[in-house]
Amino acid sequence: MPKHDGVAVVLVSHDGSSWLPGVLDGLLEQTRPADVVVAVDTGSRDDSAALVRTALEPRVPLLARALPRDTSYPDAVADALATLESAGREPEWIWLLHDDSRPAPGALAALLDAAARHPDADILGPKLREWPSLRRLLEVGVTISGTGRRETGLERGEYDQGQHSQVREVLAVNTAGMLVRRSALVALGGLDPALPVFGNDLDLGWRAAAAGRTTLAVPAAVVFHAEAAHRGLRRTPLTGRHTHFAERRAALFTLLANGRGPTLGLKVVRLVLGTVLRMLGLLCARAVGEALDEAAALVSVLRHPGRIRAARRSRSAAIAAQRGDAGPDRARTRRLLAPWWLPYRHGLDVLGDLLAAATHQAADVAERRRAAAIERGEAPPVARHRDEEDEFADNSLAVRFFTSPVALATALTVIALLVGVRDVLGGVSGGALSPAPDSAGDWWRLHLQAWHPLGFGSQVPAPPYVLPLALGGSVLGPTLLMSALMALSAPLALWGAWRFLRVVGRLATPYGAPRWLLLWGSVAWALVPLTSGAWGGGRWGVVVGAAVLPWLAHAALGFVDPAAERRWRAAWRTGLALSLLVAFVPPAWLLCLVLSVVLVGAAARVVPGLLRDRSLWLPPLAALAVPLVVLAPWWLPSVLEGGAAATLLDVGRWPTAATTGWDLLAGRFGDLGAPAWVGLVLPLLALGALVPPATRVPVVLCWLVAAVTALVAVPLALVSVELPGGTEQQPGLGAVLLVLHGAWLSAALLGALSLRDLAGRPRPMQALLLLGGVVALLAPLVGLVWFAGWGGDDLEQEQGSDVPVYMEQRAADAPENGVLVLRGSVADGLRYTVYRGDGLRVGEDEVAALTPEDEAATEAIAALVTSPDVDAVETLRELGIRYVVQPAPVDGSVATRLDATSGLEQASAPRGTRAWEVAPAPDAFDSEPGWWGWGRWLLLLVQAGAVCVLVVLSLPPLRRSRDD
Repeated sequence: MPKHDGVAVVLVSHDGSSWLPGVLDGLLEQTRPADVVVAVDTGSRDDSAALVRTALEPRVPLLARALPRDTSYPDAVADALATLESAGREPEWIWLLHDDSRPAPGALAALLDAAARHPDADILGPKLREWPSLRRLLEVGVTISGTGRRETGLERGEYDQGQHSQVREVLAVNTAGMLVRRSALVALGGLDPALPVFGNDLDLGWRAAAAGRTTLAVPAAVVFHAEAAHRGLRRTPLTGRHTHFAERRAALFTLLANGRGPTLGLKVVRLVLGTVLRMLGLLCARAVGEALDEAAALVSVLRHPGRIRAARRSRSAAIAAQRGDAGPDRARTRRLLAPWWLPYRHGLDVLGDLLAAATHQAADVAERRRAAAIERGEAPPVARHRDEEDEFADNSLAVRFFTSPVALATALTVIALLVGVRDVLGGVSGGALSPAPDSAGDWWRLHLQAWHPLGFGSQVPAPPYVLPLALGGSVLGPTLLMSALMALSAPLALWGAWRFLRVVGRLATPYGAPRWLLLWGSVAWALVPLTSGAWGGGRWGVVVGAAVLPWLAHAALGFVDPAAERRWRAAWRTGLALSLLVAFVPPAWLLCLVLSVVLVGAAARVVPGLLRDRSLWLPPLAALAVPLVVLAPWWLPSVLEGGAAATLLDVGRWPTAATTGWDLLAGRFGDLGAPAWVGLVLPLLALGALVPPATRVPVVLCWLVAAVTALVAVPLALVSVELPGGTEQQPGLGAVLLVLHGAWLSAALLGALSLRDLAGRPRPMQALLLLGGVVALLAPLVGLVWFAGWGGDDLEQEQGSDVPVYMEQRAADAPENGVLVLRGSVADGLRYTVYRGDGLRVGEDEVAALTPEDEAATEAIAALVTSPDVDAVETLRELGIRYVVQPAPVDGSVATRLDATSGLEQASAPRGTRAWEVAPAPDAFDSEPGWWGWGRWLLLLVQAGAVCVLVVLSLPPLRRSRDD
């Protein structure tokens, strides 16, 4: 007759000699010992089987089995059940253990006690903790999300502090320590052989829940699990080298085999789309192997639909045998599955982690330097300034905010900045800033097309900033986007400057810069584009560039990282940031090129072996090359189509007033900025920063940057660029102004870090320091007050149009309704412009201004105004001109000739203005860009691919764990 023992342990081993001694000790230490042990060894090549026999044969009844090396875990458990049956044993409970799972002494007793208190439970599982750390939680029950993610409900890296103490129902428990009623395991059909290693616990729990059975997690029972297969510590013929593939395949199979039939098609679509997104995320994290495993797992499951159908039929039959016509217990399974929104929260968490890690490289360099200083005894373990101590006295965020002078001052500064930009909310234009287009589609067309319907047609490429504007405008809309750029650039510049200056302070001294000094430097930087008049004059590229530059500088600090891999990652991040800066401030690339050459050359003189290590000088060179690739659709066609001047000019409407050397020194664009003395404070403070010896070396480096920048500014300030149409424009000096004042600001902050070294100096020196501190404090305050009250007035000055309103409306309807505007006289010279669409918008200014003169159109207009010429009218019709307008004052001789020209009919116009309509109206206005159309698409594909690759290279490598 069968012997009804209480508990049979099934221990499956496979090359587990590293962990088996501890597992066997834990099994023998149980306060409630097992009645029989079935030890199944699946072809171990080490002494696993011998270890089991030596430890257990003298102590407990042992049934040993040896199976082939490719035996799956479900087959090993099935063999153990058959062995028990053939031995005449029918235990009530089966306790599954892995060869890498060590049970705590009271684990089995706690499981059996919970089973006695919950007689309806058929499956019980322990609390799993990490082995060998022993404290980190792995699982207290487990479920699965709609995307196949294994959900534990635990925080990342959570430690066991007794917080999970309640017995609760769960979808599944791990087979490492699972206590399952033998009759239930047999009724459910055992573990599914289609899941050889991973996922069979989730599948069994899902089938049990659908059959109306209860699975409990028992935290009082503790098992320590090494997760050897999951962590890749052990390779088997079933897992191979691609553990992620095996895990992902098991998850997909589990979802499709157990999911509801009516939603199976939608689930397949979701899994396909989810796999694509996961692949993109893994590629961004440079986990190429796991990305390929994702695709391979999906293909492996979907290419065998017959296996899915067979698995679903077997599950339906097992449930029908247990529940009859009641069908699956959908309410129970739905309650135990993970919420539908959980995968999306995880996606946001991962994205936030990647972005945070991508922006912390420079800070990591400073932290490692500080740690080294602590080891050398040059700094205490905690270097906190006196004015920060009270901030951490209370854990309440509100209390800390209202008791921190720095936090309050920062908030008031941001409010003042927003007050200064209060007029941009309804749309912003004026000065060098044109109105925004009606839709983001206008920007997309401008970026993608090789030929633009501007003037008489143009093949000059769109400015490089059009792409980021198109991306942002697709979300916010063009008007709101431009308003947001002008309104939020200053707060973003403040934030970026805070991060950059904080790292600079930590690189200069282990103590770092106090928060009040960081606030002063950040506010001073945020005010540079505002008090310079760039904001009020509509020089919006300089305003945006001021927000980008500190983030670029922060990324460039990664070049001093001792690890070559991190220096290369800094190169890609710096290159991307430089591309964005050049898109809005094109001359910045030339300036960065000269600065890089000088700085690398100076470093080579100081460190003679620098040039022999290519990983030291190649990353900065690669960062400089990135904009050449990313911005190729702009600069290369510009050179070929006669628009090379765009690489030297600031963006916006031209012409703009020239900038002198005095303006650069004072940080002003002509007369638009704040009082000159506000801008002169920074260079004076930077001069004073040369006095303290402790920080003189980094201050001299800042002055070197400023000196090189000034040398670059000299030829730019002395020459002028001749634009088509005879207009001359000074090359853009916005990048020069920003880098100059950024270098002076960094020098001033570094000098302020050494003020304590001057405390013992004579009183005249102390008085001078006090005066400098007062001036340094007053300068940003005056600038902030000036901008909040008067800084943005010039933006309200918008250029008017000489075109009648009804012509503007028709011009906006179609590009062939162009309006030719003639100004001047025959005696003094005639000038002409063409009005199309709704006028020139942001992004179109540079294209129109850089387009070479259309000689055929000029000849036709010259013939038209000198004598009635029917052929000239036909030429205008072909060029998409529907109206001719001559604003006041009108040249009578020109008007007389136009009146007499066949094909021109007089049109209504305001008093003092003459207008004519071309009859018949033009049919279309378009042009074929020829071979360059294909060339542009090729450059756009290179640009898109380069950006994707650079983003992947810029992000940190992925480090995965069970709860990542």
